Amino acid sequence: MIRYILVKNLAKKCGDNVVIKENVYISNIEKLELGDNISIHPMCYFECSGGLMIGNNVSIAHSSSILTSTHTYSDFNLPIKYNEILKKTVVIHDDVWIGCGVRILCGVHIDTRCIIGANSLVNKSVDSFSTVSYTHLTCLLYTSDAADELD
Repeated sequence: MIRYILVKNLAKKCGDNVVIKENVYISNIEKLELGDNISIHPMCYFECSGGLMIGNNVSIAHSSSILTSTHTYSDFNLPIKYNEILKKTVVIHDDVWIGCGVRILCGVHIDTRCIIGANSLVNKSVDSFSTVSYTHLTCLLYTSDAADELD
């Protein structure tokens, strides 16, 4: 109950019947918007600097992360951690079930009545009435040629 009271007072918006279990970490809580009937289970991490909107009747299982920012890496003269930070809102619409250990990256929109399978990495938006599961590791960009340009 104390977690709900704190979120209700600190978040941009917080609906009714929101359950936030123990060991949930929320940064930039003033940019968090929560609908009604939401459950957020233990050990979740929400980074809200780009804005996070969660609709009604959403369940987020334990150990899931939602990130609304990312490091860019276009300036090869700077370490990645010092490159510009890109912020984009994450929107989770009504009636969504997010399985345990899911990672949702910045700019993603998950539409109505979706299921996101456990341990999925969600880096693209998900259409309504979809069940998705994505756990493959893929090399997106190989930058060794760019590193040679620094010499």
